[in-house]
Amino acid sequence: MRIPKTADIVGIINKMAPPALAEAWDNSGLQIGDPTAEVNRVMVALDPAPDVIDAAIAASCQLLVTHHPLIFKPLKSISTATPHGALIQKAIKGGVSIFSLHTNYDIADGGLNDLLADKIGLSRPVPLKVTTTRELVKLVVFVPIDQFELLRFALFPFTAPQGNYRDCSFAAEGVGTFTPLEGATPFSGTVGIPSQVHEERLELLIERAQLARAVKTLLAAHPYEEPAFDIYPLLNEGKKLGIGRIGRLAEPVTLAEYAARLKDILAAPALRYVGDPATPISKVALCSGSGASLLHEAARSGADLLVTGDVKYHDARDAADMGLALIDAGHFPTEIIMVHEMTKRLDRALISAGYTDCRVEACRVETDPFHI
Repeated sequence: MRIPKTADIVGIINKMAPPALAEAWDNSGLQIGDPTAEVNRVMVALDPAPDVIDAAIAASCQLLVTHHPLIFKPLKSISTATPHGALIQKAIKGGVSIFSLHTNYDIADGGLNDLLADKIGLSRPVPLKVTTTRELVKLVVFVPIDQFELLRFALFPFTAPQGNYRDCSFAAEGVGTFTPLEGATPFSGTVGIPSQVHEERLELLIERAQLARAVKTLLAAHPYEEPAFDIYPLLNEGKKLGIGRIGRLAEPVTLAEYAARLKDILAAPALRYVGDPATPISKVALCSGSGASLLHEAARSGADLLVTGDVKYHDARDAADMGLALIDAGHFPTEIIMVHEMTKRLDRALISAGYTDCRVEACRVETDPFHI
């Protein structure tokens, strides 16, 4: 039986939504709790609200994973006389650690904005506002021909996908030379005697963030004591990541029809829209939660419509002036969809890592604070 610690689960989640992707103002990560504590039950929720923490405690969960952080700004004090302080005390006394993945999950591949794009029917969505571009390097390693496939397959998990392709590499044969010195235990050859070996030159494109792990794997899988390898920085641009998404519908639909469709898809009690109900919609931009600040990016990208939440009156006026249709589907309906998906995804990841005795469940007590 393998039971993960809080830090083990944090490491798994950080691969899904790397912390480096988070906006500078954000405070994603472990909010409270012991990284070394064992966890056999996890709850996933949108908000670390009082009823959610109560539910986590009642379900004997040691870890609560939320989208919104419990702590946004540094605290000068923790007073249990305040609602915030009382929440922190409740979680600690209940033995529940709290971890949030916020804007890093919004931005990440397969994160909340990709989930929303898929749910509302967008094809081939790309970031609406690019915030980072993954840096690429080329890893070149020389390996004996009979060990080539073993090493290549060991390194494939670290390669950067190229469009709709993965596991991309290049190989060329050559001859390597070396002379083992006293104290060496060469894979082939004899100490003090110059040797030649027929080798393959293996080239792989790696994301820089994966480089340390790739080199560690290389050293473990390579048969040589001192394998020869090179790392080249590249000017090639890697995958672009960012806030929001923009994509196309399978076929045009009127604004009124699409608004009605979204109300059902997102199970929203009501939504508001800006624009002529008969406006044809085919190119759609979106941002889960609060995304009215992306109005200009949506307009510049040629979107017919921006779908988001928390739209203010003057944002609506600006959208109308720009000729951009706007749907305010609400903060809660555009983000609560992450709970079910993250529950499934984290559960699969834990099982894959060998933590089969850790259960992940979705919080079922959350409701939109707004009533219509």
